[in-house]
Amino acid sequence: MRVQIGRVADKITGMLKIPPYGIVSVVNGTVRLDGGAMFGVVPKVLWEPLVDVDDHNRILLATRTLIAVDRVAGRVILVDTGCGTKWSKDKADRFGITTYPSAVPDALAKLGCRVEDVTDVVITHLHFDHAGGLTDWVEPGGEIVPKYPSAAHWVHRRHWEHAQRPASKDRPSFLREDFESLERARLLHFVDSEASVWVDGPFPGMSWYVSTGHTPFQIHPLFGAGDERLLFAGDLVPTSHHLRTTWVMAYDVMPLATIAEKEAIYGRCVADGISLAFPHDPSIGGVRLEGSGSRIRLGETLPLGG
Repeated sequence: MRVQIGRVADKITGMLKIPPYGIVSVVNGTVRLDGGAMFGVVPKVLWEPLVDVDDHNRILLATRTLIAVDRVAGRVILVDTGCGTKWSKDKADRFGITTYPSAVPDALAKLGCRVEDVTDVVITHLHFDHAGGLTDWVEPGGEIVPKYPSAAHWVHRRHWEHAQRPASKDRPSFLREDFESLERARLLHFVDSEASVWVDGPFPGMSWYVSTGHTPFQIHPLFGAGDERLLFAGDLVPTSHHLRTTWVMAYDVMPLATIAEKEAIYGRCVADGISLAFPHDPSIGGVRLEGSGSRIRLGETLPLGG
């Protein structure tokens, strides 16, 4: 589907231009998760000074949507959707969830687009803090329907299969109400790539990397085809504080695989000039990387807005 995108997109501030895309990172809400779980075996004395931590040991995390617009092709792509709004007060309080329902529509409007213009939604993985905004209530507590009913929804086939029968370790992270209506509406498009390989995506100027350390077959979209490219890190590198290869989450199903995948990605990013966009950093949407090997460090912060 081709949509007409207004020229206001040329004037927006905080937009990263990676031909053929203009890209922004939008904070659609916040969530608080246990700091020990977010940093795994890393001692609290090391991570506590870096983050906003509350009396329940929960740290503040942003939930971000990456918006990529190709004006020539008329393609409007969202990557991940945050926790969504289908929460009772008690459950939202448990995870410290705050949502900003107008954040994505407002960002789209600044780009000259409407919610109805979204052509594609990339789902890195189906955990509730990434996939909750895929669907919404028609009425509070009532019927649940897709939020982007005209868009193709991209998810890895084997991750979709895992989400139907998750392991006991990660079962609480999957909420079927977030994604089961997508199947009924026939909006799903499956990625079939092998893990730990880079493959062409479904559109020009986009490709995939597939990881398995955090959750089986998480997909990471890579935007751009020239010297400037941007990889959405997903929960392989949730925040800038997780850049160190050994700082991995207790949530990860295979933490040693996460470490190996981070090393592989960093090597490719530095060698090929690929920048990283984070899904959960409250302050930084994305960065360029510097250094090599175990000495990878944050470089220039990207003008991604949000």
